[in-house]
Amino acid sequence: MYASNGILFDHESPRRGESFVTRKITRAAAHIKLGLQDKLFMCNLDAKRDWGYAKEYVEAMWLMLQQPEADDYVIATNETHTIRECLEVAFGRVGLDWQKYVEIDPRYYRPAEVELLIGDASKAKRKMGWEPKTKFKDLIELMVDADLKLLQDQLAGRIRPN
Repeated sequence: MYASNGILFDHESPRRGESFVTRKITRAAAHIKLGLQDKLFMCNLDAKRDWGYAKEYVEAMWLMLQQPEADDYVIATNETHTIRECLEVAFGRVGLDWQKYVEIDPRYYRPAEVELLIGDASKAKRKMGWEPKTKFKDLIELMVDADLKLLQDQLAGRIRPN
């Protein structure tokens, strides 16, 4: 039986659920920019994550299945960014200072918070030639742009809100 295993670190896109921190941030930046929200309540801003682009992770999964022999691969960007950095990029994309809109709320702290998550995708690069192409800043800006467009389309009546 051919069975490969992909260990995928956080993979983000405009389709990410609104309860996940990256999408919560990009969506809030768009809402605040358009005057639909006043504040964003957050948790530990210093937690570090290895965030990559979901589209590229799907390409990595496809590549895994093209290999002559099944194997296990870590799919990640090999770099971390803090939630604070995500806020800076997202709010910067819409021309706002995130510090004016973000408040820390202890209710959002995880009881077993992992401070650092980083993957090592060197095997995927070595054996499949896969490596991430989309940089963190570009990914977050892509998500903010998509959230802005979605909200503008909803406000214009072109699509119905969720």
